[in-house]
Amino acid sequence: MLRALPHHDGSELYTAPGPHRLGDTVPVRVRVPRTSEVTEVWLRTVQDAEPRMRRAAVVDEDGRDVWYEADVLVHHPVTHYRFALVRDGGVAWLSADGIHDRGVTDAHDFRISTHAPGPTWLRDAIVYQIFPDRFARSAAADRPVPDWAVPAAWDDEPIARGRETGTQLYGGDLDGIVEHLDHVSDLGVTTVYLTPVFPGRTCHRYDAATFDHVDPLLGGNEAYARLSHALHSRGLRLMGDLTTNHTGASHEWFVRAQEDPASPERDFYLWTEPDAPDGGPGYVGWIGHAHLPKLDFRSPELRARMVEGRDSVVGRWLQEPYALDGWRIDVANMTGRYGALDLNQDVAAAVRATIEQVNADGALISEHFHDARDDLAGDTWHANMNYTAFSNPLWTWLSAEGSDVSYQAMHGVPVPRRQGAEVVAEMRDFDGGLPWDVLVRQWNMLGSHDTPRIRTLVGSRELHEVAAGILFTYLGVPVVFAGDEFGLTGTTGEHARATMPWDEPARRDEHTHDVYRRLAALRHAHRALREGSLRWVLVDDDALGYVRETRDETILVVAARAPWTGAVLPLGGSAERLFGSLELGAVRDAGAGAGRGAGVGAGAGAASDDASPSTDGLVVPGAGPHVGVWRLT
Repeated sequence: MLRALPHHDGSELYTAPGPHRLGDTVPVRVRVPRTSEVTEVWLRTVQDAEPRMRRAAVVDEDGRDVWYEADVLVHHPVTHYRFALVRDGGVAWLSADGIHDRGVTDAHDFRISTHAPGPTWLRDAIVYQIFPDRFARSAAADRPVPDWAVPAAWDDEPIARGRETGTQLYGGDLDGIVEHLDHVSDLGVTTVYLTPVFPGRTCHRYDAATFDHVDPLLGGNEAYARLSHALHSRGLRLMGDLTTNHTGASHEWFVRAQEDPASPERDFYLWTEPDAPDGGPGYVGWIGHAHLPKLDFRSPELRARMVEGRDSVVGRWLQEPYALDGWRIDVANMTGRYGALDLNQDVAAAVRATIEQVNADGALISEHFHDARDDLAGDTWHANMNYTAFSNPLWTWLSAEGSDVSYQAMHGVPVPRRQGAEVVAEMRDFDGGLPWDVLVRQWNMLGSHDTPRIRTLVGSRELHEVAAGILFTYLGVPVVFAGDEFGLTGTTGEHARATMPWDEPARRDEHTHDVYRRLAALRHAHRALREGSLRWVLVDDDALGYVRETRDETILVVAARAPWTGAVLPLGGSAERLFGSLELGAVRDAGAGAGRGAGVGAGAGAASDDASPSTDGLVVPGAGPHVGVWRLT
């Protein structure tokens, strides 16, 4: 169990809100439970690479907590700080990854950034990812099949592995999406993210043949404009998907570069000797794939065409009639990087500057499958697809016993099953060291078009709904891969690209669909779930609990993957049920009779006999699998 521990983060309860500028003095607070036996708190900052220590003062206290405050001088564009906790027996460090009774590096320090945060709407969003070929076919979708494609019927199972995964064509189009926007709106979605729409020679279209027009198989430019208008008229936003790392080998730039060595396009690509590592037949292919030649941003002409200014690829599609609300950048971590060459931050900053020039409220999200913290500290990506601090650790906690789903890219190596403490440590490790304005905008996912489906990974409706409960209540932005709300399955990223079962009720789990709708509504209704602090209050092998909190609201979330022993949480007050899955019992006021604070909702009170009053806090019964959400009063 996790006892009551001192806590700090970048939310409004603990850090004066920004924007912050060089030279500002920012008050920061630490909540110190009396039971932690801390007698003093010191602030450690780093100024001009030299540590500075300052004693924090007591500014507030009650029967449970003492609040300490000190001032951080914003001396650098990203200013580091952490706290020393003095208690009998020595000094512990409080940093963003937790409390340590030893010396620690600066890697997980808290950070105050002077860089402008991403748009507010991004922090408050619920994102819905659509893979166009598999979402819906309009009446106009009966188009000639291109020579590269293997046609598939809508109810065919996607191929899981092999060369044909990229060429299996189902024929979904953009007007098909328009026809099903009632479903999207009803789900509580605020933003639709579409994987690429530019033509290529695959169904996923990450091998663009041009950036000048939308694939006619999807309905062309006119259909993209219709989709944009339909979304915006409903108050929804549309984000595009762009590959800045490479093009397809059929791209008009690459064809010209090969035909004419004197052309400006020749400098758009990285050329090698035919036998060089990562080289295709004389050029660099993305991780060795010759059909995906890698771009070279040392070319001023490429930068002008691709990422700089209103007339670039980045800028053009942000304007009417398409009016994209931002970009998700494919393999953003590799853009501009090859061997000793590293222009990644430079290119990312150029993309962001163009977005801000054309649409000051536009968003920029990177795809980065591993540790992205070094790439998220400046005027570059607003946030990242959060595989490392959310998806990966959550998968290892919820993976089914004996699951044969492969772990990351290791085919045949199953996803390990880990205990709660290991999972929380991993989440805090990869979140630690990021500015708060990034953390609240990170894209959290249970899966995407590149991963197995969450339903297959966990093996049951119950655990899928536990995962969804965490997705919608955790720190960051929930991203739903279309079809997860129906419980679709898939063993690999390619196999997970299943078609939406619009006319197949047997493939739709309406119970899970309803859970997603309820959770989305819950997030919209409570500011604490969108921007509140996140404080861990329970870490058990089979159960995790955290509090999301703003000045006006405290919300408790407890998720269990299996029946467990239950716990008394060090929280005061009574609890009002906001959401409960399955037969979850009620949290009760520690000092109240059996009926008080039982709450309302699905299954409320079903396991209330498991709860017992305590003078030490709120009692949570050990039912599971389940997820419950309560407002504490």
